[in-house]
Amino acid sequence: MHADLIARARAWLAEDPDPETREELARLIADEDHTELADRFAGTLRFGTAGLRGELGAGPTRMNRSVVIRAAAGLAAYLRKRGHGDGLVVIGYDARHKSADFARDTAAVVTGAGLRAALLPRPLPTPVLAFAVRHLGAVAGVEVTASHNPPRDNGYKVYLGDGSQIVPPADSDIAAEIDAVPALDFVPRPDTGWDVLDDDVLHAYLARTDAVLAPNSPRTARTVYTPMHGVGKDTLLSAFARAGFPPPRVVAEQAEPDPDFPTVAFPNPEEPGAMDLAFATARALTPAPDLIIANDPDADRCAVAVQDGGEWRTLRGDEVGSLLAAHLVARGARGTFAESIVSSSLLGSIAREAGLPHVETLTGFKWIARADGLRYGYEEALGYCVDPDGVRDKDGITAALLVTELASVLKRDGRTLLDLLDDLAVTHGVHATDQLSVRVRDLSVIADAMRRLREEPPTRLAGLPITEAEDLARGTGGLPPTDGLRYTLDGARVIVRPSGTEPKLKCYLEVVVPVATRGELADARARAADVLEALKRDLASAAGI
Repeated sequence: MHADLIARARAWLAEDPDPETREELARLIADEDHTELADRFAGTLRFGTAGLRGELGAGPTRMNRSVVIRAAAGLAAYLRKRGHGDGLVVIGYDARHKSADFARDTAAVVTGAGLRAALLPRPLPTPVLAFAVRHLGAVAGVEVTASHNPPRDNGYKVYLGDGSQIVPPADSDIAAEIDAVPALDFVPRPDTGWDVLDDDVLHAYLARTDAVLAPNSPRTARTVYTPMHGVGKDTLLSAFARAGFPPPRVVAEQAEPDPDFPTVAFPNPEEPGAMDLAFATARALTPAPDLIIANDPDADRCAVAVQDGGEWRTLRGDEVGSLLAAHLVARGARGTFAESIVSSSLLGSIAREAGLPHVETLTGFKWIARADGLRYGYEEALGYCVDPDGVRDKDGITAALLVTELASVLKRDGRTLLDLLDDLAVTHGVHATDQLSVRVRDLSVIADAMRRLREEPPTRLAGLPITEAEDLARGTGGLPPTDGLRYTLDGARVIVRPSGTEPKLKCYLEVVVPVATRGELADARARAADVLEALKRDLASAAGI
């Protein structure tokens, strides 16, 4: 067994083009570290609808240049077989470790396969790449990013010519082409032949952001902004300057790209502590800013924080999603409002009251972006698509513009985002959401939890009877099958699913409490919070986590 493992490791080493991972793998072989080698060679990093994402390192289950070259070759073969042999592939990348190398390798492989390749000029937000695919008439786009994952990770996301991320069966078709790639020596990788774009594509994206805001709307809200050590700062500041908003105060410690994300445990605005430096920056300002804006490292997500009772609080993604929806309705927006099934049902209530179509999709903007007649889409994980004709994906830059416009409109009227949330609660009921999220090192923990819930399904949660239990793996409500469970209770809803991008089990909780007057809001929110805590406790017990 060990001899076969060492032989496979040496074969991989022989064609690895990266000196760093070659040295890493050679050391593991020399040390006869069979445990680590077995982990590195336990299959391959699988290409799915999220593309590739994993820990950097040597071997087929890690993100490295060998894996990326194979992925690029598989993508090129897929495009050629579908009549795009001379099509353009646009490639973007963030500032993570190895991102520029992976982007250049992709450009070389695409060029060597006979297609045309164009690299964005430098690390830029993912929404710029999504915009560029359609703007330049490309047949595909690749973004090298691991979004808000830990520093040791990187990833590889694929868009097709409509500017949306891939969905089945494209993922399995590309994966089959990747599996068919021969030894890397047979993958042509010229040293030149692709274009490096200038700033025209960025300027076109920024010009498009003008369409997000209403003409002559107030632009007075003052903000603190953090790019969370990522690539969003320059693009967001340029967009805010074009719009005429006051220049955001940037969190100095997190202003510049840094692939090690030194000030946060995880570079995700949802994670505890990630917003602490932004809060400190806001507290030091007189007068206080109206809101705090945060992007994740590749700037496709947007977090918003406001003062609540004298303390800064990060709004939940569902709260921001509902606020943006209400703002667009007030501006007279028409078209479909879409959200993922794990997001709040409040969006459906807002859309119905406005006489607008509303659809629910599977989790991920690859699904949301494909809603017919899409005007607005959001997902609770801080993702918002506010200009689908420009960027058919979540976009943290344009979302920041729109929420700052909303804050400015409310400020003009002596009101705040919290006041509008109260209005929505009185009209539609308190929609309180929360999440039970468990990060694991051993993925079998997630599989065991899902199996336990399927084999021993709960009949009550938080003292409430489960009125309907759905296994989403069988497909339900016209949705494609996906690994997940949905429980409907009297006044509550629970969805359990493995994360598609991180080693996490995620449980999405919603409680709805009707109210008649603003005076009932405090009690209704307290009741909802109690039910949410009970749901988390009972669900954790039922799942054995």
